[in-house]
Amino acid sequence: MSMLKKCFAFFILLVTLWQPSAFAESTNQTQYIFDYANLLTTEEKKELEVLAKELSADYKTAFLILTVNGTDGKGIEQYMGDFYDNEAPGYNKPHGNTVMMSIDMQERDVFLSGFKKGRIYLDDGRLAYIREQITPSLSAGDYYEAFSQFIIESHDYMSYGPDGIIFQWWFQWGVALLLAAIIVGLMAYSSGGKMTTTERDYFNPNGSGITKKHDRYLRTTVTKTKKASSSSGGGSSGGGGTTSGGHSYSGSGGKF
Repeated sequence: MSMLKKCFAFFILLVTLWQPSAFAESTNQTQYIFDYANLLTTEEKKELEVLAKELSADYKTAFLILTVNGTDGKGIEQYMGDFYDNEAPGYNKPHGNTVMMSIDMQERDVFLSGFKKGRIYLDDGRLAYIREQITPSLSAGDYYEAFSQFIIESHDYMSYGPDGIIFQWWFQWGVALLLAAIIVGLMAYSSGGKMTTTERDYFNPNGSGITKKHDRYLRTTVTKTKKASSSSGGGSSGGGGTTSGGHSYSGSGGKF
């Protein structure tokens, strides 16, 4: 082997060793599922640990599940904040990149939160959307499905980046206005028949006067319908904030 080939082979070896593994071990997080409410079987918990560990490696962000049966009066959001302050989760360092799903079975509360990189990539709006998707499974008691969906969807939405255009309010409003304009245009095009009243209906060609034909306004009918009240189930509350320890987070909470 020539000296040039040896140098090239050595260079490739260095590059290969320098590249981090796709599923590199976390330098901080060793546990991802904190099921204090005992909602999962032993096998389900093991499977979710594997899933969270593998997907967390892609964006160096720990995807955590926290379940409790009562928060000692703190509320699930404050309990989540205290957990982050005290337990110091994070993929690559204490109080690092984290996305967390916290639920309180006693009050039927759920709160999704993102810290550091998780806060940037999963803002209040994205977390609210994910929460809406998993709420039916939570309400049905299918906790394994809800937890799996949370981890997978959080991982997938991080791939869009923090500036994904489909999540910008101005883009969503633009699409809504465009759709509204198209619908109104189609309705206007297909509504009613042609106008049948012309100037000939009012003008007498045999004289200079106006004919006796006329339109008469009869009445206006207004029908009132009582608006149905919205259900409290699955309602949303709050957004991001700051923990007692001073760590900022994005968030979305509600009932299930």
